[in-house]
This record gives sequence, structure tokens and C-alpha cells, in this order.
Amino acid sequence: MKISFLITLLLATVACTHGQEPVKDTAGNSLETGQQYFIRPIKTASLNGGGLVPAAIKFPPCPLGINQALFPFLPGQPLSFQFADSVTEPIVKTSTDVTIEFNASKPLPLCNEFSFIWEVESSSASEPAILLGGIAGSQNSRFKIEKAGEGLGENTYRLTSLDGTVGSVPGFFGAPKLVLTNDDAKTIFVKFNKYNEATTSASRVEKSGLRMFPF
Repeated sequence: MKISFLITLLLATVACTHGQEPVKDTAGNSLETGQQYFIRPIKTASLNGGGLVPAAIKFPPCPLGINQALFPFLPGQPLSFQFADSVTEPIVKTSTDVTIEFNASKPLPLCNEFSFIWEVESSSASEPAILLGGIAGSQNSRFKIEKAGEGLGENTYRLTSLDGTVGSVPGFFGAPKLVLTNDDAKTIFVKFNKYNEATTSASRVEKSGLRMFPF
């Protein structure tokens, strides 16, 4: 009886992890929880390759949404990943629920009552916005990292949630804002840059005071 139970448990574990593999950053190293990264949407005809930043996407502005920086030389705001469920190893793998959280060295100029955790807006909109203010482990704050597929280069991924894929639509000042979509044409494909590998660019953004806004 005990052996039968162990075999069943082993098969269930294999089924749950089938197809999962470590997510890689641009240097080919595995993403780890607790480390800081920039998410950089790959450059396309409509996306300039700038990083992701918290930004006002509506009025009143709180909670903030997430935009792509208007200028490609801005790496965005560093962020980190944590597992949404109890996982003992630090390596982030594809198809695993994670919480995404911006890391800010200084308080935001507004909306500080909200967390820096990403969440899908609770809305009846067909393409709800990705906002800050999420709660770790909650259903709206669960995201997965999936491989982008063939033809998009190595170590390229897309972000998904329960009801769709993270994409972008035009926002204020023409800056793309993140939404959840089922439209493949709006899906963004991203790469992960380790924070320490972009120290010079990150420092320039912090000193200019532009790190929280898309322009």
C-alpha cells in the first residue's frame, strides 16, 4: 500500500514538472528568486526596446500601471521574482507561478500606499491593465514565464496569467502600457537582463529621476 502511494506521488510530481526548464537571462544564466532583473521587451515595429517602469495610466493615477519606457536606452525599473507557492529551490522555471515585484530604492512620488507587486486589474474590460498593488500569492498576482517559440532568438519569453498573455496597447504620451490580452498581435516578448550587468545605465536613470515614468 505504501509503495503504491509513493509510486503515485512520484508520477504526479513528474507530470507536474514535465516540460519545465530553467528560465535564462541574456547571459544564459538561470533566473533566481531574490535577484534583481530588468524586463526588456524585444524591439519591434511598435516597441522600441525600452524597459518597463511603473507609470500613471489613468486618472486618478493610483494604483499605478506599467509602461514601457519611451526611450530604448532606459533599462526600466529593476524587479524580482518570488514563487507564488512553496518551492524550495531558487531557480525560476517555465510554467511556474511567480509573483513579480518592482524594487525601488526610493519612495515613489505618489501611490506609496500600494505594493510594488504586479496584478491583473479586477475589471470587466476585455483587456484589463497590469497594475501595481498586488498581494503575493493571490490569483490576480500569479504570472508564468513561457518560452516565446521559434524565430524570436534564444532566451526570449512571454508572460502569461490565468486568463491570457501579457501584451501592450498605446498609453499616455504614446508609451505602450501593459495589459492582459488574448490577441497574439499585442503579445510582448521579453528578455531578462541581470541588474548588475546594466549598472551604468541603471545609475543614469536613477540620477535623472526618470526611473518611475515612461518619458
